[in-house]
Amino acid sequence: MLSDASVIFQIAGIGIIVAMIHTILKQMGKEEYAQFATLVGFIIVLLFVINGISDLFQEIKSVFLFQG
Repeated sequence: MLSDASVIFQIAGIGIIVAMIHTILKQMGKEEYAQFATLVGFIIVLLFVINGISDLFQEIKSVFLFQG
């Protein structure tokens, strides 16, 4: 598992890149593609969050069930 700070920086980096892509596509008049790029970025970040929550529940399960 990656450290907590690196996951936050990865999510922030994805957000910055998606925002730049969205702005460029919107200025080119490709608003549908800009929305699609934003949706793809959101899904990628959502996968990061779901993975983190899964790790959290595994830790909680190991603490309360005394499994190493």
